[in-house]
Amino acid sequence: QVQLVESGGGLVQAGGSLRLSCAASGRPVSSYTMAWFRQTSGKEREFVAGINKSALMTYYADFVGGRFTISRDNAKNTMYLQMISLKPEDTAVYYCAAGRSWGMGIYDMDYWGKGTLVTVSS
Repeated sequence: QVQLVESGGGLVQAGGSLRLSCAASGRPVSSYTMAWFRQTSGKEREFVAGINKSALMTYYADFVGGRFTISRDNAKNTMYLQMISLKPEDTAVYYCAAGRSWGMGIYDMDYWGKGTLVTVSS
C-alpha cells in the first residue's frame, strides 16, 4: 500500500508560479510510474504530467505548453510539479498518483492522493 500526500497548492496571480510536492509513504515509489492529474468542478479528471520509474522519461498534456516540469526524487520518495506562467484556467485540484504499470492514464494508477487546490486569479 502506498499513501500519497500532496502539498504546495494555494492562491497565486496569473503569471505566477507554484511548486507542488507529492510525498509518498508505505513503499518505495521507485517501483511506480507517477503522474499528476487535475480536476475542476463538473469536469473529468485530466492528465497533466507523468514520469517513469527511473525519471528518464517525462510526458505532458498539450495544454502544459512547456510551463510545467515534473520531477521525482526516489531517495526522498517524493514527486514534484513545478508550474510557471500560471493561467486562470489552471485553477483546479491537483492530484498525484502512482501506478505499478508503465501506463500513465487514469485507469493505470493504483494509488491517489487527496489533492491540493491551486487557484490562479486573473
